[in-house]
Amino acid sequence: MKIVLFCHAFTSCWNNGHAHFLRGVAREFLALGHRMVVCEYADGWSRSNALADGGADILKEAAQLVPGVELHALQSGDVENGLDRLLDQADVVLVHEWNEPSLIAAVGRHRRYADFLLFFLDAHHRAVTAPATIDALDLDAYDAVLAFGESLRECYADRGWGPRAYTWHEAADIALFQPMPAVEKTRDLVWIGNWGDDERSRELREFLIEPVRQLGLTADVHGVRYPQHAKNLLEDAGITYRGWLPNHRVPEAFAAARMTVHVPRQTYQSQLPGIPTIRVFEALACGIPLVCSPWLDDERLFPPGAYLQASSGTAMKHLLKALLEDHAMASELASRGREVIERAHTCRHRVEALLSIVDLLRRRPSVGRTAAAAARDMEPAQ
Repeated sequence: MKIVLFCHAFTSCWNNGHAHFLRGVAREFLALGHRMVVCEYADGWSRSNALADGGADILKEAAQLVPGVELHALQSGDVENGLDRLLDQADVVLVHEWNEPSLIAAVGRHRRYADFLLFFLDAHHRAVTAPATIDALDLDAYDAVLAFGESLRECYADRGWGPRAYTWHEAADIALFQPMPAVEKTRDLVWIGNWGDDERSRELREFLIEPVRQLGLTADVHGVRYPQHAKNLLEDAGITYRGWLPNHRVPEAFAAARMTVHVPRQTYQSQLPGIPTIRVFEALACGIPLVCSPWLDDERLFPPGAYLQASSGTAMKHLLKALLEDHAMASELASRGREVIERAHTCRHRVEALLSIVDLLRRRPSVGRTAAAAARDMEPAQ
């Protein structure tokens, strides 16, 4: 099959965690013998910031991570240019939520007169935090929504998508994310994540900064969008802030540390419960002991023992201390985490699930016809 993916950025992960999963998905489609065409914005803000932070070599490095993928550059505001060629003979088209509304609409217009299956991929929280932005999108011609968690799928079902909304979790790209036992452990803890818009600043102070300061740990933080006051907090706690780390270099950072933590944003605790960010999948895949701040695994994605959970900052401090002192416990935790990823949460698992959805949609009586097309067929003849 010819698979076409439209996303904000594929070669840049600067403040763009979506790229991690999409690269892994592209890799698995190719491994299964499919053709993979990926379209990204040449002038998008993620690529622009990556160039400023890491230089052109970083983007070239990232572009070579998935051999065989056909990369095409889009220009903002000129989304129609070349669209006919890109979609010609396509079987499945994935349009990520982080695209210009004009492109989302343009691909939908092509779907009305073509036979490919068109999926809207949503891996963000805007459907609940800024619903007007999603409601304004022209999705009439889309066959289905792929939501990265059950609570988000329910939001779309409530909006009228019903059985055409599917849960499609993110997962680990285990071609990149795997244990690296040969790397020397030089740090007690590493945390990889962005500060952002104060969506978890209180939680980061309680579950990361204070426990590290009180225990006197050697710790590194990688990420972007850290205001000066956040950098000051890290420095005061003895934490080294190292700026942006391209995601394909994260496994080595995990390998050099004895443990890591997961601190979800407030949205994923309250409005979209049960959705783990991709950082959980990637950390477990790398075989590093993981301790989470309060987060409910409502979908039971991870069995007990895959990670530890701290109910408070004090509990976090005690668990981190225990992991440093009890090497057997830390090793067991890391092994169980890796096992659950291999069993259920790789990008191959997600691609196989998507192919099952494609088969299901193709078998339906309305195969190759969108809801909008069916409605037109019901209109009285003029």
